[in-house]
Amino acid sequence: MPPSKKSRFSPFLKQCFVTASVGSNIIGHGSVIGYPAILLPQLALANSEFKLDPVSASWIASILGITQLVGSFISPPIMERYGRKMAHYVATIPNLIGWLVIPMSTNFEILFAGRILQGLSIGMLSPLRSVLIGEYASPKNRGAFLTTVSLSQSFGIFFVHLIGSFLSWQQTAMVCVFFPFASFIMTIYSPESPSWLVTKGRHEDCRKVFRWLRGPDEDEELEEMIEGRILFEKARISESYGKKTNKFQEMISTIQKKEFYKPIILMMHAHVLVNFAGGTTMSAYSTLIIGMVMGPEVNAHFWMIFLGAQRFLSNALAVFAINKFKRRTMMFTTGGLSIFIQFALAAYVYFKQQGTLPYDALWIPILLINLKFFAVATGMLPLPNVIGGEVFPLEYRSIGGTISLASFSGTFFLVLKTFTGLVDSVGMHGTYMVYGGVISYCMVVIWLLLPETKDRTLQQIEDEFRGRPLAPEEIEARQSLQADPIVAYKRRMSARRPSSPIPF
Repeated sequence: MPPSKKSRFSPFLKQCFVTASVGSNIIGHGSVIGYPAILLPQLALANSEFKLDPVSASWIASILGITQLVGSFISPPIMERYGRKMAHYVATIPNLIGWLVIPMSTNFEILFAGRILQGLSIGMLSPLRSVLIGEYASPKNRGAFLTTVSLSQSFGIFFVHLIGSFLSWQQTAMVCVFFPFASFIMTIYSPESPSWLVTKGRHEDCRKVFRWLRGPDEDEELEEMIEGRILFEKARISESYGKKTNKFQEMISTIQKKEFYKPIILMMHAHVLVNFAGGTTMSAYSTLIIGMVMGPEVNAHFWMIFLGAQRFLSNALAVFAINKFKRRTMMFTTGGLSIFIQFALAAYVYFKQQGTLPYDALWIPILLINLKFFAVATGMLPLPNVIGGEVFPLEYRSIGGTISLASFSGTFFLVLKTFTGLVDSVGMHGTYMVYGGVISYCMVVIWLLLPETKDRTLQQIEDEFRGRPLAPEEIEARQSLQADPIVAYKRRMSARRPSSPIPF
């Protein structure tokens, strides 16, 4: 329990500490995503401890997609029943064990088991990390702290590519153990979430933790949260005597609403776009791609590190760009650039293989790949995270976030599992053509469905999806609904923290 006496550390520093405990875990997960780019080339060497065939190698890279999806269903019940802190412990341990298992691997099966554990860890933290940061941080700091999620992920990918260029894959894994271990230790000294404490009726504990984290200047939010929960509990008791509703009819009615299915279709295509834009394959197969596009004479490890650093800096730039420019402007500017680069790379690789390039120089593929990474890191990767928190009406944010995570995990697995086989079948130029076609299709759907969301209220966005403002009887029904203490409490809690996970 945090001490009641005055602390020498400011609330901001305490919020930085609990955010860093989450961020250290996310850096470790970024290292997991980028690790195949170090592991697979070293296992292909003649003196490697054991060999992997192409199918096994693709499973090592892609298994994260399946296990992440499984893990995302494990942590929500834990964090609701046993608390955010316990859920963070549970999410950290599999990654810690995975990094310890991998260096001891002497065959595919042991290595695969370590990757499964790491994928489960990523999945368990995915729905938890934004909740942790959102509930611990002050409203004035929350946005800045949440941006550290994608930055931490990018840094983890860059870090593992950097050290893996100088160390063996076993030594690299032992270094990466530090991040989940540090997160575990920092979690020990972090408090429980005040939002969870209030749901368990531990109001005095909630007050102590809240004031330890936020100081005495945000008591209004604290008392509103406690009062809202008390009203919620009272209303739930009275509601239990109410009439039972037909759940099936409610479900059918909800599915037919434009403000429900349009955002889901939009976000599913946005997540397909993220994975086919190239950042996912470059994280896992960077040395292979660089060698095939730039040529075998280049230093693939140098360019892998360079592109990882560029990704990290571009993610930082995206924080400012997203706050300045409209969502549609950024989406279609970076999306259009990404489509152009995909087809330009396909043409370059094809004509180079045919020996029909009128002019060739190393700076051409370097420029194209750097532009591609810039488009991905500044727009394709962060924008779906932002838009996903804006397009879903509050009452559908939970299910919308779940479907978004499922669509992301599925396409993440599909892209990494099929990449090497696709390259073998149609070549690198054919792969870029396929990816360019998929991105073009997704951009058309997004063009048709995406409203401008910047500086607009959730109600205005919902009205645009519906195609009309609320009718008078709908307004009256909504006002009546909002007067319900249960609904009012759920809406306040939903507005306080992001509900859609932030993918990598």
